[in-house]
Amino acid sequence: MDTLLLILKALSDKNRLRVFYALLSYKELCACQITEFLNVAGATASRHLSLMVTAGILKNRKQGRWVYFRLNNEDKSLEPVVNWVKQEIGHSAQIKKDMEALNRIAVIPCEELSRKRRQGSACSKNKPENKKNE
Repeated sequence: MDTLLLILKALSDKNRLRVFYALLSYKELCACQITEFLNVAGATASRHLSLMVTAGILKNRKQGRWVYFRLNNEDKSLEPVVNWVKQEIGHSAQIKKDMEALNRIAVIPCEELSRKRRQGSACSKNKPENKKNE
């Protein structure tokens, strides 16, 4: 029961749910791509990702200075959650907008995303949906 509570808590935030859905479509994403996609500060994205890793939803790997995240497909207990999320939000306007933004972001090299973030300009030209979710 504790594991289920961790999973539900990890998915109870709009931005974490968006990341979860994005990783259903992309095998893995770099933390910098997720930060750009959510249009939040790096520390905020890191907090979201850490909570999802702790809950066992995501796995991560480090390659050089980049950290990549993917769904924990090894945990078969997540399959009902995956199916439920796909069914419930898969056709929403927010998800369609998210996938369009991610398609633009995913082709930008991590170095360029990080450089633009440091300079204070977002590559995706997304506006934050709700500042309170950061």
